[in-house]
Amino acid sequence: MSQETSQATSQATSQATSQATSHATWGGRFSEAPDALVARLNASIGVDQRLYAHDARGSQAHARMLAAQGIISPDEAQRICDELTRLTAEVEGAPGPRGEPWAWSEALEDVHMNLEAQLRARLGDAGARLHTARSRNDQVATDTRLWLMERTDLLLARLEALIDGFLTLAEAHEEVILPGYTHLQRAQPVLLAHHLLAYVGMFERDAERLRDARRRCARSPLGAAALAGTPFPIDRHATAAALGFEAVIPNSLDAVSDRDFAIEFTSAAALCMIHLSRWSEELVLWSSQEFGFIELPDAYATGSSIMPQKKNPDIPELVRGKAGRVVGDLVSLLTLMKGLPLAYNKDMQEDKEALFDAADTLLDCVTVTAALTPRLAIRAARMRQACDQGFVTATDVADHLAARGLPFRDAHHVVGRLVRWCIAEGRALTDLTLDEFRRFYEGFSPDILEAVTVEASVRARQSEGGTAPRRVREALAAARARHPRP
Repeated sequence: MSQETSQATSQATSQATSQATSHATWGGRFSEAPDALVARLNASIGVDQRLYAHDARGSQAHARMLAAQGIISPDEAQRICDELTRLTAEVEGAPGPRGEPWAWSEALEDVHMNLEAQLRARLGDAGARLHTARSRNDQVATDTRLWLMERTDLLLARLEALIDGFLTLAEAHEEVILPGYTHLQRAQPVLLAHHLLAYVGMFERDAERLRDARRRCARSPLGAAALAGTPFPIDRHATAAALGFEAVIPNSLDAVSDRDFAIEFTSAAALCMIHLSRWSEELVLWSSQEFGFIELPDAYATGSSIMPQKKNPDIPELVRGKAGRVVGDLVSLLTLMKGLPLAYNKDMQEDKEALFDAADTLLDCVTVTAALTPRLAIRAARMRQACDQGFVTATDVADHLAARGLPFRDAHHVVGRLVRWCIAEGRALTDLTLDEFRRFYEGFSPDILEAVTVEASVRARQSEGGTAPRRVREALAAARARHPRP
């Protein structure tokens, strides 16, 4: 490029940027520029610049539609599309026309005006015609939906990896028994695989919610313009199809003012984070010396700055802590939208920060948990040993009596007295003789001595969804069929 051409391009860019800034911030209606603090508060480029590729895609689809409808010429549409491709490459690191790196301008407020200013500088009137029959109101709604559809697809893939991690761990430890807990007190023995399958169920529901939310996100607002539609003969279905939307939003007011899709996603993200947090809490407990059920891989734990013996479960703790962050993002969005009249209001500029944070946080936490979980070292002997404390088969003793005709509430009372006596005597249920059982109720039969063992307790839970080995094998096989190995 010659020096004269470079200078001319620079001058055109500066002039177009100045003109675009004027149009973006106050337009011809105003006689003075905004206050510096107002301009800073008004700008969203620090947040919405990550939408650049989606903004360019939306603009390309819009330009092609305008040409197909005879609103701009095919040549103008092609030049716009080609230049948007170059602009996207520049944002991603390619040099500009004069070899300069891409720089965002806060004066241009947002991602839309930053890209448009460059188009106008490089294409003149053709670049200026791109905004025909649309508004930044439908433009930002389109960009955000496109970004969220893409991010949801990525999250669904990572959730699949997470589920595979749980299934892999469960399949490797099908016969391991540990205490199941209620109120964080030892309750009844269960298979570790059964425990892990409970989380598989949680994360499958999370994936269902994300897929369902994506379906409603995949509706195009483009063409709604500012709020009332446009007099130009546009084809909204053409742009929707070109961008991968499944339908158009039929009402123009709703199209530009709806943020349900962002709230739905963040709600699903918050609930998924709650599930990740619950698992993280168990990892923190189980890796403690008091439990000793697992050991975290070294790559997912940290040491202490002063105590050399420590191996801290910092990663599960961080996941647990970040759940509150995503819940906060959901509350922010709900609070943001609760008092807004139709249609677009500037408050809605604040939606992206919470949405992006929720999506980024969830993606990181799902990814690290998927990597961590199958690498846990399971201390099966310690888990089984814990079942020998806390009278975890007491319910089996009551069930034994109920199966022989004693009303369950009466059986519950009998076994309660029996446990109280064992505590006072320092005895375990598996230590007792048949005569000692019969001191509390004569109806005990000899097979109580087998029924009271941990292994028998687990085998007995044959009901659908129960922890019996046969049922757990069936559940594992069904889950693996739903989630084949990568």
